[in-house]
Amino acid sequence: MSDNKLESSTQMMMEMLSFYTKAFSNPMLTAAQMQALGTGYFNMMTGKSPIMPPKGDKRWRDPVWATNPFYGMMMQSYLLWCQELEKWLSGLGLDERSEMRAKLALSLLTDTVSPTNTLAGNPTAMKVTLDHGGKNLVQGFKNFMSDMKDNNGLPSTVDKSKFEVGKNLATSEGQVIYREEQLELIEYAPKTEEIFETPIFIVPPQINKFYVWDLAKGRSIVEYLTERGHRVFIVSWRNPSSDQSDWGLNSYIEALDRATEVACEISKSDKLNMIGACSGGLTAAALQAYWGARKIDRANTFTLLVAILDIEGGKNTSMGLFANIETLEIAKMFSKSKGVLEGKDLERAFAWLRPNDLIWAYWVNNYLCGNSAPTFDILFWNADTTNLPATFHRDLIDLLSNGGFGDGPNWDVNGTTIDLKNVTCDTYIVGGETDHITPWDGCYLTTGLLGGNTEFVLSQAGHIQSLINPPGNPRAKFMTNSGKHSTTEEFLEGAEQHSGSWWPHWMNWTEQRSGKKIKAPKKLGSAKHKPLCPSPGTYVSKKPEKAT
Repeated sequence: MSDNKLESSTQMMMEMLSFYTKAFSNPMLTAAQMQALGTGYFNMMTGKSPIMPPKGDKRWRDPVWATNPFYGMMMQSYLLWCQELEKWLSGLGLDERSEMRAKLALSLLTDTVSPTNTLAGNPTAMKVTLDHGGKNLVQGFKNFMSDMKDNNGLPSTVDKSKFEVGKNLATSEGQVIYREEQLELIEYAPKTEEIFETPIFIVPPQINKFYVWDLAKGRSIVEYLTERGHRVFIVSWRNPSSDQSDWGLNSYIEALDRATEVACEISKSDKLNMIGACSGGLTAAALQAYWGARKIDRANTFTLLVAILDIEGGKNTSMGLFANIETLEIAKMFSKSKGVLEGKDLERAFAWLRPNDLIWAYWVNNYLCGNSAPTFDILFWNADTTNLPATFHRDLIDLLSNGGFGDGPNWDVNGTTIDLKNVTCDTYIVGGETDHITPWDGCYLTTGLLGGNTEFVLSQAGHIQSLINPPGNPRAKFMTNSGKHSTTEEFLEGAEQHSGSWWPHWMNWTEQRSGKKIKAPKKLGSAKHKPLCPSPGTYVSKKPEKAT
């Protein structure tokens, strides 16, 4: 075992020892917290308890919680217990990161035993049961058995029967004009007689299917771009099996490099407006850093959406709190043994990061109330999982272990050491205010990593909601800051809030940098790269292959 692993292992053992020592050697703190709990229960019994659910906690929306004394006391009793447990943890004197880990683990426990997850403790479910004579419980049991069999033991989040890729999802007109082992490249048909001379090139995450960029009409980024006069290319990654376990970050970068060459040949443009999100943004950034080191001037602009390139920005996320050498090594061994990290395992991991929203809410809806899962395109896309090759998974973990790209040059592509300072084109960066996967302050750190001018935009939404944010949503808001700022605090101090979607602001920024208008092509592809099949292509429809 390396010195770093020994050091991390020792640190982890010391953290556990510190927690148990402080937890069991401080009886006065425990006694004080028990007394506070008793006082809280007394106040609750006498109607003087000030405890109310936190804003945004959807578990307590039913008005019965506020009008029925029995349910009101049940709610307050549970919330008081959670509150005092958290205070007890805070009083142990743990270091900040250890305390955050402990609170995360505690929240998983308290969320699981919430009364709202039971029939008797959920007034909505009780009312449905009385109104339907218990038939909802029969249907709920059928839903439960179906999910145990077909949904990896998790409550279904979407009714998959209502969607079909190519029928009511990913319907923008286009053609696959290039295919290789790792990807298909799709070119979309222009919607205007004239188009901007610099094309758009979209790099989706390898973790999910590409069609999040082309959902239903009115919610499709591809549709929005083509209607604004842009020529759009998008990558559709192949869903790997254990036979492709050797695909790593470098092979994805190299495949992406070849695909951009094709897009430039077809469009007769030397440069592209690159767009990347999440892990696709990381791959696109690495490719551009590689171009910079090799003096290849192919990136005109770069739009980076909900992506963290400096791991410092993600260390205190739900996943980052448990990202130490030991757990990462175990994760690498697991995916290596199977050849891939299966999509269903990723889905389960992400669900447990937000169990109230992604597990328990559907537990109540599907099993206690006996309802069908919702019909929502984003939820269908989210459940349409893909595998990660073991080597790519290993590379992401190694990058994570080394601090990402935040520590300067620390990754080689074909013998070339890459540095994000070599990404010198103008960059538009978007973070989501309530993003729990790539927190916006982590996204903001990228502004200090790149070598060109950056525009940072804060969308007041979550991870996917920040991406799929079409104009017309009356609740949409975003923030910009045209002044000088080098920290998130400085950004917020001088920020201007805007109503509506950030898409038009982004388009104005992009179009100012996209050159003149030229005549739109009548045919897709070129003599060298002829259309192979209509979009959405063949790779997107392949189901995750069983790992062996």
